[in-house]
Amino acid sequence: MQLQLPLFPKAAKLVSPVLGVYEQDDLVQYIVNGLPVYAHSKEDLESFRFITSNFIHQNLCKQTEVQRCFQVSPDSVRRAYNKFVKEGEKGFFGKDNRKGVAHKLGARIDLIQRKLDKGQSVLSIAKEEGVSEAAIRYSVKQGYLKKRST
Repeated sequence: MQLQLPLFPKAAKLVSPVLGVYEQDDLVQYIVNGLPVYAHSKEDLESFRFITSNFIHQNLCKQTEVQRCFQVSPDSVRRAYNKFVKEGEKGFFGKDNRKGVAHKLGARIDLIQRKLDKGQSVLSIAKEEGVSEAAIRYSVKQGYLKKRST
């Protein structure tokens, strides 16, 4: 399934009777009852998901109004709102533990790196640590781990 990016209107457009939005100079501005309340870059998809979920949660608009106004899928709006309810702002802007580390290796990544530095084979490390050899090779390929050059 392909990601549907939101379409932001150049002129002010009502999302709901009290919530409006417009884009100017690549900055998306949200207004509530005529007052600006939030702005984000046109490319900042996480901020868009966060703020629209926040507006839905505050009953300033409905999920269907967000779908219609920004021409995004119902599933993406629902998923973002559920994330907002469960995790709050951290769900959108908090540190993602999976970025910058191979998630299958988790906390063992430092130990695996030390073993690689000592020249131990990927296969023997995988057997000792109970992970697949492919997971270690993938982490090396992605740059999470460095293999000792021979």
